[in-house]
Amino acid sequence: MRLTSDADRATARSARLLTAAGRRGSRLPPTVWDSLLPTLLLVNVVTTHPPQELPVAVALTAALALPLVWRRRAPLPVFGAVVAAAFVQWLMDVQLLADVALLVALYTAAAHTGRRGALLAAAVVEAGVLLACLRWAPDGAFPTPFVAVTAMTVAAAVLGVNVRTTRAYLAALEERAARLEHEREQQARLAVAEERTRITREMHDIVTHNLSVMVALTDAAVYAQHRSPEKTTAAMLQISETGRQALTDMRRSLGILRTDEPDAERHPLPGIAQLAALADQMGAAGLPTRLEVRGTHAHVPATAQLTVYRLVQEALTNTLKHTPTGTRATVRIGCSTGTVTVDVTDDGPRPPRPAAPPSGHGIPGMRERSAAYGGTLEAGPLPGGGWGVRTRLLLDSGGAASA
Repeated sequence: MRLTSDADRATARSARLLTAAGRRGSRLPPTVWDSLLPTLLLVNVVTTHPPQELPVAVALTAALALPLVWRRRAPLPVFGAVVAAAFVQWLMDVQLLADVALLVALYTAAAHTGRRGALLAAAVVEAGVLLACLRWAPDGAFPTPFVAVTAMTVAAAVLGVNVRTTRAYLAALEERAARLEHEREQQARLAVAEERTRITREMHDIVTHNLSVMVALTDAAVYAQHRSPEKTTAAMLQISETGRQALTDMRRSLGILRTDEPDAERHPLPGIAQLAALADQMGAAGLPTRLEVRGTHAHVPATAQLTVYRLVQEALTNTLKHTPTGTRATVRIGCSTGTVTVDVTDDGPRPPRPAAPPSGHGIPGMRERSAAYGGTLEAGPLPGGGWGVRTRLLLDSGGAASA
């Protein structure tokens, strides 16, 4: 390695040129950037060496510098080629500025290998530093150049390791960001699917119940139109009210009912307090219903009350659809500190069960509503005749979102 003052000045000039070029380096392709240093070193050797030394100096400079053009593609082979060229240079006792290629090759090797590879490459370069200082250091001045060049070697290796570590850290951050984005997309899709299921369940309960009541009331109106006109009029008014209630519930469930509309105040979110009106409605449709509420429901959350209302509504609707005239139903609601029990029974016979399981949303939807509050729905024939639906909701099970 060149250790004279002339070499130091040449190194300073080259460093200034490289610094100026580095300001625009980010705009250049990597191959063009990697070609700058070999070009500068060849220009330097051509302009600073006498003609008789020029062929050997140019050949050794080319062997040291030109492999750097491919340093990003093959860092370890390039490092080996530069080290081999530097060893030949040492054997020929030729000092060249192009030895700076060793530091660039060391930095590249450290930036693309692990810590062991970086340590091994640094050890190889340090051995070359020792050999160069032993041969070319001025008499009695060995420590100064040896320490200076060793410091540059350590700096190149540490810089390469830091670049590799930073690159790995940034790659991990990008991977984590991509994973989080994927998880957010999955959560959004799950939320959409859950909301779609909720709306489907609500629409089934609202449409099935209200249409069943309207059909029953229409049949009663047709039957009584000649014998009792006043009952026909009452039935038709009840059909109209039931239709308006169905429209209001559908608008609310679809999330388009504005809070400033009058219907929002006339028809609050149904709950346990509205079960009495539901029982009256079922009675008007031909299913006499008795309601018993034990305990206070003031502490029961609105979403849990909505679940209770929908369970009772679906159970009574099924009774109205599947039992003959004259069937009676009983609804028992029990409210305690942490639970709400729902028990709906009737005394009417049911038609034989089909061979294939029903494909509707009635009982499956009731099971989903009950499971959202940690309950297990029991639905089936009673020992003494009739049909029963029973479940217990746990108020602290966090099912509000699913109600």
